[in-house]
Amino acid sequence: MIKYGLKCDNAHVFEAWFKNSATYDEQAAAGDVLCAVCGSTNIAKAPMAPAVPRKGGPATSRYEETAKAETEKAAAAMTALREFRKTVEANCDYVGPRFAEEARKMHYGEVEQHGIYGEATPEESNELREEGVEVAEIPWLPITDA
Repeated sequence: MIKYGLKCDNAHVFEAWFKNSATYDEQAAAGDVLCAVCGSTNIAKAPMAPAVPRKGGPATSRYEETAKAETEKAAAAMTALREFRKTVEANCDYVGPRFAEEARKMHYGEVEQHGIYGEATPEESNELREEGVEVAEIPWLPITDA
């Protein structure tokens, strides 16, 4: 097993374990390595110093402990967002790019209110809010088997 320090195109730094360096290369090329913070698949190895234990002291530095804690927080947040996505998909109707149109129909009583999700441009989201339509933008993380 090998642990790599990784960095996404949004400058998030995190760590991940791989069977060997070839496994990392294969998974990264296939887009299967995701940022632990934002879900980006544009990942590169971050510069890392080898873990050399200090004589008579702990093998991990304060930086490593902080990085580990931050990675664990990010992983928990990503897990929560993935679970939220599963809940939304199980209980709401996907309306795709018609989100703004369908949200307006419900707001103005043209159709019965029910849970929907889909895509809207930033302009459409702002217009909906200005009209008093309650909308939320959720970071939609890809569902993975990892």
